[in-house]
Amino acid sequence: MSKLSHVDQHNKPTMVDVGDKSVSERRAHARSIVLLPRAVIEQLRDGDIQTAKGPVFTTAIIAGVMAAKKTHELIPFCHPLGLESCKINIEMAADNKLVIDCHCRVQHKTGVEMEALTGACVAALTVYDMCKALSHDIVISETRLMAKTGGKQDFVHDGN
Repeated sequence: MSKLSHVDQHNKPTMVDVGDKSVSERRAHARSIVLLPRAVIEQLRDGDIQTAKGPVFTTAIIAGVMAAKKTHELIPFCHPLGLESCKINIEMAADNKLVIDCHCRVQHKTGVEMEALTGACVAALTVYDMCKALSHDIVISETRLMAKTGGKQDFVHDGN
């Protein structure tokens, strides 16, 4: 049976000790899906949505990168990481779905999944915030880890 990594032998919450781990390249890809109602889709022009607050996708990318870099300040047991790369891509897909992908990379003793997940989530929240004046029917439907490499084992989402 697997054991939770953030609980010590006395069932107290704890940060994982990575002192004895070796540094290796760690990568993670996370995705958030945002469902946009027609009122928002109708504002899409030249690959972005222009609002009084500014270009939505461009702002969401900046917010997502900023959040990924501050993950350790938001999630209690995350180690501070000096991200070497954080790339966010936002694309419209079929069925009014906005797909937000966040790819993070670091050379470290611990993984970068939480940074990728945080980046994707905050980018999605930024889209909501900037478009809520157009409609409150925006839905952030899913955020998930798509893949990770480095560490004990690699992971690739199988599509289910």
